Amino acid sequence: MRELSLHILDIIENSRRAGSDLIKIKISEMPDEDLLKIVIEDNGSGISEEKLDKIDDPFITSRTTREVGLGISLFKSAAESCNGNLNIKSKIGEGTKVEANFDYNHIDRAPLGDITTTISNFIAANGEKVDIIYQHQYQDKSFNFDTREIKAELDDVSIQSRQIIGWLREYIGENLAEIRGGEAF
Repeated sequence: MRELSLHILDIIENSRRAGSDLIKIKISEMPDEDLLKIVIEDNGSGISEEKLDKIDDPFITSRTTREVGLGISLFKSAAESCNGNLNIKSKIGEGTKVEANFDYNHIDRAPLGDITTTISNFIAANGEKVDIIYQHQYQDKSFNFDTREIKAELDDVSIQSRQIIGWLREYIGENLAEIRGGEAF
């Protein structure tokens, strides 16, 4: 995958399929420390120890629609190609935590990509069933977003409505641009 946001989308789709109703995404960009950290945590069904030991094998998947699962192995490869790593912790019935670390300034690091569209499209498709807590840190500035807070203000309007998704896309994009000094991505 050319952008890390697509890896994030793959992981949060896995979380949704695992029955999560709350997904936390934290992105920490620290160019001065040469670190990009992406943490995705869910409260889904979790992964057994047996499957966790083989999770980065592209020929192991829990999906029944295909026989290969490239998502985790590609994400791990993307991190390792930038002097980083990928760690997964999971407990059955409690959820899963995926953490990827990258050398921020590494020449082979894929760009973060369009995280605004990744988050807003996921909410457009799943927002009534799955809540997202999104935290993005750039140097010493941060942006925090929680769909539960948005839903509390919406009354009878669906968070998946076209108007709300349009507003969310704009809201996320503006806040990311602000913490990054005017540059969204």
